[in-house]
Amino acid sequence: MSLFRDDGIVLRTQKLGEADRIITLLTRGHGRVRAVARGVRRTKSKFGARLEPFSHADVQFFARGSELIGRSLPLCTQTEIIAPYGNGIVTDYARYTAGTAMLETAERFTENEGEPAVQQYLLLVGALRTLARGEHEPHLILDAFLLRSLAVNGYAPSFEDCAKCGIHGPNRHFSVAAGGVICGDCRVPGSVVPSSEAIALLSALLTGDWTHADACEARHVREGSGLVSAYLHWHLERGLRSLRYVEK
Repeated sequence: MSLFRDDGIVLRTQKLGEADRIITLLTRGHGRVRAVARGVRRTKSKFGARLEPFSHADVQFFARGSELIGRSLPLCTQTEIIAPYGNGIVTDYARYTAGTAMLETAERFTENEGEPAVQQYLLLVGALRTLARGEHEPHLILDAFLLRSLAVNGYAPSFEDCAKCGIHGPNRHFSVAAGGVICGDCRVPGSVVPSSEAIALLSALLTGDWTHADACEARHVREGSGLVSAYLHWHLERGLRSLRYVEK
């Protein structure tokens, strides 16, 4: 029998029995963790309100054996809220749908339970904090999060140099299969020619240039979002269910 303590973001919850839930979290030290929270669906439970999606919490786990991830699910025995990001997200449709897509993305990129994913964890915490505060448009925050999630998992797209031969840009063609922009000589079937403004926007979102991103026209934002969605779909091998509900 062992006790573990870690802080994490609640990604989703599932009903278990009459009063319990299975909580899926992305934690700082243990990556993605699924654990059972007993009695949290009871009306008088204060514990349950701390384990809702978007919550950033300090959680204590009780596990059988010396490892947190084993044959049986650990138990959530204690939790303290670090930041209730859900308070600033769930009351606004645009923020909620963007945030839901972030949670699904984080879960998809951390499929191996118990495997640390510190960069993905920190990226999610920062994105939810920004989203809850309403510092930028929700769809821009989402696209920035998706691009950076791809980057920290080894799929960073190129928006300047040719992704195939490396020739210095700007390059006009874009291919999700090739890894970003490509030159005319490297153009492959299925590549598209997006506007230079859309490419510049995606580059700004990846690097954190919010002054440029916030000033972009809506049509270029929609075009950029389409490229991000296609690129993410390619590398995840299937799309995000929640992405279809995001307002553009």
